This record gives sequence, C-alpha cells and structure tokens, in this order.
Amino acid sequence: MLTYLLLAIMSGVIAGTITGMTPGIHVNLVSFLLIAYNDIIDISPIYKIIFIVAMSITHTFVDAIPSIYFGVPDSDTVLNVLPAHRLLLKGKAYEALKLTVIGSLFSLIAIVILSPLFIFGVPLIYPFINEYMAYFLIAVVLFALFKVKTASLKIWSTIVFVLSGCLGLIVLNLINLDQPLLPMLSGLFGVSNIILSLKSNTKLPEQIISNEIKLAKSKIAKSSIVATFSGSLTGLFPGLGAAQASLIGMQFMGHIGAKSLLVLLGGINTANFVFSLITLFVLNKARNGAIIAVTKLQPTINFMDFFVIIGAALITAAIASVLCLYIGRKISKYITCINYTALNLIILTIIFGITLYFTGIIGIIVLLISTLVGLIAPLKGVAKSNAMGCLLIPSILFFLFS
Repeated sequence: MLTYLLLAIMSGVIAGTITGMTPGIHVNLVSFLLIAYNDIIDISPIYKIIFIVAMSITHTFVDAIPSIYFGVPDSDTVLNVLPAHRLLLKGKAYEALKLTVIGSLFSLIAIVILSPLFIFGVPLIYPFINEYMAYFLIAVVLFALFKVKTASLKIWSTIVFVLSGCLGLIVLNLINLDQPLLPMLSGLFGVSNIILSLKSNTKLPEQIISNEIKLAKSKIAKSSIVATFSGSLTGLFPGLGAAQASLIGMQFMGHIGAKSLLVLLGGINTANFVFSLITLFVLNKARNGAIIAVTKLQPTINFMDFFVIIGAALITAAIASVLCLYIGRKISKYITCINYTALNLIILTIIFGITLYFTGIIGIIVLLISTLVGLIAPLKGVAKSNAMGCLLIPSILFFLFS
C-alpha cells in the first residue's frame, strides 16, 4: 500500500509540474483523461484519487512560476502578475516566488489544522452564506470601486470593471468556445502587460537568489489567515474561483504591499483546492473539475479515505515547495541571459499559438478584444484588478439567479 501511495503522489507531482508550467493545460484536462482511461488502469480508485489530489496541489504551487517570470497567467494566478512583475523588474522574482510558496504551504497547513472545525461547521453555515453570497460580492465590489481617491479614478475604475464584466458575460456564454478563460484572461492580464513591456523596452536586472525574506512574520501570518478564509469560500461555492477570492481577501487586508499580496494570492490558490476536498467529504458536493473526477472514481469519501487523502496532500505540499523553489532558482539564474524583448515576443507567439490550438479563431478574436480592454487600466492609471469584473459580474448574476 505504501509503495502505491508514494508512486501516486510522485506521479501526481510530475503531472502537476507539467500542468503548472504549461499555460492552457489544466489539471481538469488530465483528470478527465484519467476518467476516460479508468478501466485500463487496474489499480484501486484511492490511488487514482491521490494522483489527482497530488497533481492539483502541485499545480497550485508551480503555476506561480509562469505568471511571475513570464507574465502568463491562468484563472488562478491572474492577479499574481501585477505585484510579481514589479518585483521581477527589481530583480526579486525569486523572492516573489518564495512568498507565494509560503502562502500556499501555510494556508494548506491551516486548513488541515482547522479541518475538524470545518467538518462540523460547514453544514451549519452553508445555507446562510449561500443565500446572501451575491449581496456580499456586490458589497465587496462597491467598496473596491469607491475607495479610490479621486472622482476621475473612480469613473475609470468603474468603466474598466463594467467593460470587463460585459466581456466576461459574452465570452463565458459562447457555446462554441472551449476554455473561454484562456483567451480572456491571457488578453486582460498577460498580453496587455507584455505589450506595455515591449513599448517601454524593458530590460531585466540580474535576479537576486537569496533565502532571506524581507517581510514581517506578522504580515505573513495575517495574509495566510485571510487566504485561508477567502480560499475556503471558493471551496464552498461553485460560482467563485481563486481570482474572485483574491479580490475578497484584498478588501479584508486593506492597503498592503506587493509582498503581503503575493502571500495572500499564493495561499488562496491552494486553500481553494484543499477546502474543496472538505466540501466533498462534508456536503458531498464537487466544486471544480478535479473534484468532479474524484467523485466519478469513488462517489463517496469515508473518513479513512479522507484521512489518507489529507496525509497525501501534506506530503505533496512539502515536495512541491522544494521543487517549485528549485525551478525558480534555475530560471532566476538564466533569465537575464536572454534578451527580454525577444523573450516577450516568443511568449506572445506561444500565447497566440496555444489560444489558436485550444480555442480556434474565435479564441483569437476574444484574445485581441480582451487585450484592448486590459490596456485601459494601466493607460488610465487605475488598478488592473478592476478587470476582474470579467469573473465577478458573472459570479454575482450566478448567485442572484441560481
């Protein structure tokens, strides 16, 4: 049993590293491929479940790398691009990566420690929160828009939020577009950033590789706690993802620096998945594609299975932390040897190629339109997080009318 358990974990770590490093290839795709060939793989379902869990957790650690170093986000790391890019330009990309790893690791440990409380508390609070989630999101959005200081910035923040929201409503409801988040989020947060970098002819400084973290322990603890809370919300509700939870967490944190924000964002990404395991165990509800795959392998999870899965999650997190930092050190060492303008052009080509492959011509059109919308915020001097209206407005409407 132990041998199969370790093999499942290591296989999951390898698969999660590949999906995390490769934009456009998500854990959901691999999970459903496993379901498709389930009959051929003749091992106990629990080991297949552990493979999915290990892959998904590793993905939440490793997917920070392309967003930090190359500005290529996925649906869980779109907001990482903003503070991480600033640190990259200061030669602190490796520190940015360490902060996301710390957030992921601490939030996972916090979820595990608090799991007995969640197991007993979730069934009690779920009906109440579900009824008022739409109004809670509306309050978060209004607070974020109106805390901006000047009238001009309020107006442009609102314009970006509404425009991106309308874009989200259209794109997410295109029936002939597979993986709609890929072109939309890549345009809003990836391609638009790269275009601005090309325009300014950005040159990367030498990256500092140090074990030192210049962030107070109290701020790390606060960010991790808020990440655990915000990430737990996404595990409860199918209409919320890590990106929406990030905005909720940012409102709780108030004015924080880029480093605290990276701890928060890293933690939410991991807490989102781990809490969805608790939701499956307690409510028997699947909240994302990987968890749906788990239910197809084994419809119900008993206490012993849950205990084994959580143990595997902790082992995976330890391995993924070390692996993620190792990859980050290697990239930090060699990235300055590359012409950054040429690298940006290559990344642009890759993004367009992946978008064309997975979503076709319609995806390319969405990518171009999303890029134009994504350029508005930096050109008008407002927070690019307002472009998360692309997911928040559809989420609000989902909770209002579901």
